[in-house]
Amino acid sequence: MTIDLGSTYATYNYLSKNYTTALEQESKDPATANDTAYFEANIGSITSVDDLVGNYRLLNYVAKAYGLEDMAYAKAYLKKVLNSDLTDSTSFANKLTDDRFVAFASAFSYLQDGSTISSSTTETVVNKYLQQTMEDNAGSSDQGVQLALYFKRMASTVTSAYDILADTAMSQVVKTVLGLPDELSNADIEAQAKAITERLDVTDLQDSDKVDSLLKRFTVMWDVQNNSSTDPVLQLFDSSSSDSVSADTLMSIVSLKYGG
Repeated sequence: MTIDLGSTYATYNYLSKNYTTALEQESKDPATANDTAYFEANIGSITSVDDLVGNYRLLNYVAKAYGLEDMAYAKAYLKKVLNSDLTDSTSFANKLTDDRFVAFASAFSYLQDGSTISSSTTETVVNKYLQQTMEDNAGSSDQGVQLALYFKRMASTVTSAYDILADTAMSQVVKTVLGLPDELSNADIEAQAKAITERLDVTDLQDSDKVDSLLKRFTVMWDVQNNSSTDPVLQLFDSSSSDSVSADTLMSIVSLKYGG
């Protein structure tokens, strides 16, 4: 399911304010619902890393849930991740610079003991899958919306400028908001971190109101730079924007198939 209200600002603003409703609608999308039903019906029979890696449909689902869909084909690689001892700082997953792999390994660490998935983990994986799918669908029509939704979801996990720099999507949002040039990426990591901390108090990312303000600025700037047909200033004051349309009404409209 894709929602596009004509500008990054308007679409993100709507999805952010109606996030729970948007996720519920995403869960009802036929393809999403089918994949989730398969996951819920079969994940309980998986009791080892080999079992999970050997079931491509399940592996693809859980990999996507943790933002690793592009790695689902790399079975041997993901097997090493899943077999990692997370208490050992030198283990394969812990040596990777991308924290998504550690989160992935942690979620399915029970497989190393031959256990089965808990109901809470099942619920967590499904929710993550819905979030990732909604963000991916948003990105198919507007990358700025995808970036903003992802940033809002991940902001509270940031503890330093290095966390931002280690995440391509978050880095793009911050560099856009701060007006940092692409050439900054050619500088050493310490210089890049300094450029961010001089302009952004990273602790602000623990404050949801400050994150919302940052993302409002980002979406307006994204419209200016990428959506030439949109006047973002008018979007801020447009009484006909998504705020005047109920969540249920808009969701009903966008869920209709073309032609009725």
